[in-house]
Amino acid sequence: MYLKYLESEKRCSTKTVDAYKSDLHGFFDDMDFDASAENISEIKQLEIRSWVLMLMEKKNSPRTINRKLSALNGFFKYMIREKIIDSNPINKITYPKEKKRLPIFLEEKQLNNYLDVTEDVEDSYFAIRNQTIIELLYATGIRREELMNIKINDIFDNYIKVTGKGRKERLIPLTDNLKIWLQRLISRRKELIAKDNSEYVFLTDKGGKTYPNFIYRIIKNKLTTAGFTGKKSPHVLRHTFATHMLNNGADLNSIKTVLGHSSLATTQIYTHTTFENLKRIHNKTHPRK
Repeated sequence: MYLKYLESEKRCSTKTVDAYKSDLHGFFDDMDFDASAENISEIKQLEIRSWVLMLMEKKNSPRTINRKLSALNGFFKYMIREKIIDSNPINKITYPKEKKRLPIFLEEKQLNNYLDVTEDVEDSYFAIRNQTIIELLYATGIRREELMNIKINDIFDNYIKVTGKGRKERLIPLTDNLKIWLQRLISRRKELIAKDNSEYVFLTDKGGKTYPNFIYRIIKNKLTTAGFTGKKSPHVLRHTFATHMLNNGADLNSIKTVLGHSSLATTQIYTHTTFENLKRIHNKTHPRK
């Protein structure tokens, strides 16, 4: 019932619903509870605390425990809404403190030098597709899932429409350079794919819809070949977009809108990233370091 609510009313993705399902089942299995309305009403703070201690003993990270508590919190809120319980047993539970992790991003000069060099990539659909994926992720900061679901009809003269978390749509401006790449891609796509009846912009080598690992491999292979070190993934390009935008004067609210964040607090982590970068530059260059 709750999972149906997440899918239909909250419009959560299948991946999110599956994660909530796994976390909730984990709680009821760990605590040996039957998920009946009568038993749910008997769950108190003591049971939740015992569960958290059990997760800690199993060496679950604070981040994992907090994710599980968040899933359980949403479940109890729904139970209150449905008048199955009167209060939320998680309300006074202290969440484990997480170590703050700063987003990983690529250096601006190195990435732009790489993109400048690759403007004249091989004139084939596959080469242009791979390069356009990198250009699009860096120019817009969209998520991998959002990129995979872009359709031909989502591309307009000066902006692109993407569907983010909760199936919320947003419009993102296109740079002149990105327009060129998308035009090249769509032109070659029609020529090289004989039975081009797919509505999606990005297709696999066999003409099907792309999938997460397919996009990940393209990013990793191209950035590795270009000599980038460290983590290389679609989300690193999203972090890179946001960090570079902030470093070049964009305000947080604008970045929040483009990224599709529901809360400004989520976007504010990039201010920590830029501050840490500033500290490194200051320590390296100040004459009295």
